[in-house]
Amino acid sequence: MHIAPYDNRNKAIIGTDDALVPLCYFNIVKLKRGESFVSTVPGYETGIVPATGTVDIAVMGETFKGIGLRRKNVWDGEPEGAYIPTGAPATITCVSDQAEVFIAGARFDEVLKPFAVRAADIDPIQYGSDDTKTHRKIKHILGTKYHDRVGRLLVSELYTVGAGGWSGFPSHKHDTTRLPLETRHDEVYNFRFNPPHGSGLQMLQREDGVAGDAYHVVDGSTIALDKGYHPCCVLPGYEMYYFTILAGETQRSLVQYFQPSHAYQIETIPGIKDMIAKFK
Repeated sequence: MHIAPYDNRNKAIIGTDDALVPLCYFNIVKLKRGESFVSTVPGYETGIVPATGTVDIAVMGETFKGIGLRRKNVWDGEPEGAYIPTGAPATITCVSDQAEVFIAGARFDEVLKPFAVRAADIDPIQYGSDDTKTHRKIKHILGTKYHDRVGRLLVSELYTVGAGGWSGFPSHKHDTTRLPLETRHDEVYNFRFNPPHGSGLQMLQREDGVAGDAYHVVDGSTIALDKGYHPCCVLPGYEMYYFTILAGETQRSLVQYFQPSHAYQIETIPGIKDMIAKFK
């Protein structure tokens, strides 16, 4: 499903118990200096990540000061964030001129401990190549590094490297729990483009060999993925970014099932096996 950009007025874009992706939660909060917002998401652990701006985050008696280094856009430096335990009220206070803040959530019953993720803690990986049109970088915010401190939430930022190209290829899915072949992880994206008037395409093929759907994504588009194979691409001459939320049904580690007709291309894309191993 494609949700076109709109002024959500700090209300969830993907709420709790969503009909399509019930395991995920997503909100975008916009604040000016001195303004605060209290994020409370019962039944969901969350990650708070400023797209731009700097915030202080107070949760469970702790305050994480100065979270967020970027000013201009999501290409302007490394991400930072904080992990918020299930259902815990988190007060987000803007300490820069303005801030745009992503709140990502995954359904999870246990209550863990909050922590901050600073720029030095980000776990990046770059893979693909210009020749294969798959060159991209992934910045894991809540990734493998925190496997024992987070329940079922995976949060990352994905960037195309250079202008144009594909992401999420070879086509893969993760909509069915059938270990060791695949895990069910609902997924939500929010796209950005550089320059902002760029755009791209999100494909969704629910069955191998059968025509699927395609969505025109623009700066600020949100995509919710419940099932099917889902590569995406950006127009030549533009850079693409997407904030990624993955929420598991029974576990945090993601096991992707690659589309049989395209799976052999794993062997043609440099570094992709390292990328697959990072989604845990």
